[in-house]
Amino acid sequence: MSVRTVIRFADWTISPDRTPGASGPLYEVECTTCGESSEATEERTPPEDWALRHTGRNSDHRGYRSITTGFLRVEPAPGNPLHEEAS
Repeated sequence: MSVRTVIRFADWTISPDRTPGASGPLYEVECTTCGESSEATEERTPPEDWALRHTGRNSDHRGYRSITTGFLRVEPAPGNPLHEEAS
């Protein structure tokens, strides 16, 4: 069994995850007519190209949802007892 520490009223920060090996944002496009979607990639161009090809094959599919997934990380803020341990 593990032991957990509970810290009440401690300050934390949340920001984009920039730790080594963390993924950058992922981009994806979803057709709002049929629900089909592109692959999620770290570059914007492949999903946009997919949407253009999809409309080329289905000329009445012209609306798309742009989906961007970002990754966040929560860290102890200065003054939080865990801040020194995280440094």
